[in-house]
Amino acid sequence: MSRSTHNTGDSILNSLVNCLAYGAGAGIVISFALICLVLLTGTAHAAVDEDKLARVERLSDLDSGQLVFRAADGHYLTSTGVDTDVDIEVTGLLARVTVSQSFLNPTSQWQEGIYVFPLPETAAVDHLRMKVGERIIEGEIKPKQEARKIYQQAKSAGKRASLIEQQRPNMFTSSVANIAPGDKITVVIEYQQTVTQNQNAFSLRFPMAITPRYIPGKAITNTAEVRDFNGNGWAVNTDQVPDASHITPPVTVTDKNPITLKVHLAAGFPLATVESAYHDVKQAILDNGDRLITLANTVPADRDFELVWQAKASQSPQAALFKQRLNGQDYALLMLNPPSQHALQKTIARELIFVIDTSGSMDGTSIKQARQALQYGLDQLRPQDSFNIIRFSDDTESLFQQARLATQKNIDIAHDFVDWLRADGGTEMAPALKLALSGKSTTQGLRQIVFLTDGSVGNEDELFSLIEQHLGASRLFTVGIGSAPNSHFMNRAAQYGRGSHSYIGEQAEVRQKMQALFSKLAHPVLTDIQINLAGDQFLEQWPQTIPDLYQGEPLMLALKSEALPETITISGHFGLTPWQTTVTLKGGKQSEAVSVLWARRKIAGLMDDYRLENQDETIKQEIVDVALEHHLVSQFTSLVAVDKTPVRPNEQTLNSEAIASNLPAGSTLGQFPQTATSATFQLLLGILLLLSALLVNLVQRRRA
Repeated sequence: MSRSTHNTGDSILNSLVNCLAYGAGAGIVISFALICLVLLTGTAHAAVDEDKLARVERLSDLDSGQLVFRAADGHYLTSTGVDTDVDIEVTGLLARVTVSQSFLNPTSQWQEGIYVFPLPETAAVDHLRMKVGERIIEGEIKPKQEARKIYQQAKSAGKRASLIEQQRPNMFTSSVANIAPGDKITVVIEYQQTVTQNQNAFSLRFPMAITPRYIPGKAITNTAEVRDFNGNGWAVNTDQVPDASHITPPVTVTDKNPITLKVHLAAGFPLATVESAYHDVKQAILDNGDRLITLANTVPADRDFELVWQAKASQSPQAALFKQRLNGQDYALLMLNPPSQHALQKTIARELIFVIDTSGSMDGTSIKQARQALQYGLDQLRPQDSFNIIRFSDDTESLFQQARLATQKNIDIAHDFVDWLRADGGTEMAPALKLALSGKSTTQGLRQIVFLTDGSVGNEDELFSLIEQHLGASRLFTVGIGSAPNSHFMNRAAQYGRGSHSYIGEQAEVRQKMQALFSKLAHPVLTDIQINLAGDQFLEQWPQTIPDLYQGEPLMLALKSEALPETITISGHFGLTPWQTTVTLKGGKQSEAVSVLWARRKIAGLMDDYRLENQDETIKQEIVDVALEHHLVSQFTSLVAVDKTPVRPNEQTLNSEAIASNLPAGSTLGQFPQTATSATFQLLLGILLLLSALLVNLVQRRRA
């Protein structure tokens, strides 16, 4: 009986050893395969970085965000860059910007260039010119599908053509068809925008790069109908981001896409300082006192440009008025600085919820900036305040189950938590927003949410709806992190959240920018702002619902009427204290930009209604009508320019090229926004399996 038991035990043990041996063999094979895969991926990455990769069969053969274009045989080739020249004319609070993009075709084939590029989210794009040698072709505004049809017909007929389409309010696509071998085509677009003011500081931001967007949702089946609308991006269209292929351009970490930039600054008041935080610039003072600012060197388009000028003490304008008479209508752009408000008493408790993005797009300098900003925010808490921290990537995690008092012990726990934060994985922002907004308040005071992120998501509309539905009595303050944050998301999220937004582009700015933010958090807002008119006069204002204002922020209104009234009354509340002022609309400076800026603001307001009303066709048509009347690019209108003379012979094939955007400075190319599992994890898994296999073999040898 004992021998039988012993034999049975030996049999089981031998079987177990055999299983482990087979497992060890499998582990070695899998480990070797994973290591080879990682090494091969790294090799491909280096090759693409050095522009040595001429042709690949599949996009999966490359790392994320490589610059490629689709060849006629279905393979992918490395693409050319775009030279960009920017000319900015600033007059008071208005800016006119001209952006020239030159597409060069160094190949022996006829090419179509497709380039996705950023613009300010408030840009009113109203002109397009295509320059070929000495020829200049002016663009026309058309409904989006009609413009696309005109472009496709011109492309097929061998005619030079250009198409400017809006993918997001801050993201546009420039398509140029039939670029001859060795030829160069320049596309010139123009837009209007307003200058940003905060107390005595004025600023203008020109975005140069697009942070790769995270694309949530399930892939849409690529039917013939859908294929016609697919873009050239690295992501497929999904149910949550149906235009994903249009907003995910390939990116490169080389110095391609060089940019030159010039600013003619006519501030209209004496200047104390003029500074560029992120680029080296040269300055010259002109005879009339204006400033001419240029980039010191040609730079790659990998970091947003920001110019800040400061008025001399007591010289900052307290109000400004610009007017225009067009087609029997009066337009006005009004800027007004409300009087300074008093700080809240320090005894009032606040609940601060810090939300920090730890997804892969934050890898590099962005996560360092975010951690430092959050650490500073923790140090500003007072004993009567309560707080919590929520971090998110693929998943969502909160430091505490609910907000806790800002005792030294809890703050120390929070500091340790922040120190260990690392960036990896996807950007599942919705669960974190919902958790922060729907949390139960632990105080009778102010509930404020500070959201630190680069905003690299493609499902902005879904997130805006979420904020509107769950905001309640909370206020949302967004802090844009990195060299090229998604300004459209940051601005609109703060507007929907009845808060304000700010940007941190470098670690050296963290303390200054966070001090300014906490100053706003500690001050009462000007709320319930309304415009009152005498009699039965009608005035169409945008935005129609005026957002809350915070310390140092001016009131900016775009107005339209058949005849502007002589005065308007603006009222509101500082905390519980009523406030009112009367503003005259007499005089003011004449400007042809006012009607365009009014129309841009109206389109933005109508787009909000369009989203909330389940894409109502009546609202869509109203947007199209406003855009066509004012010659503006919008979600439903595009600018198209066509040279009437065919240039490409019918027998010549046209190749389509998706031209890569530069990766934002400080970002890492290895982290793909849509991918949650990194190569580092795969390597560690392979090593662990290999060690396990070696251990099992050692045990088996000893037993033998």
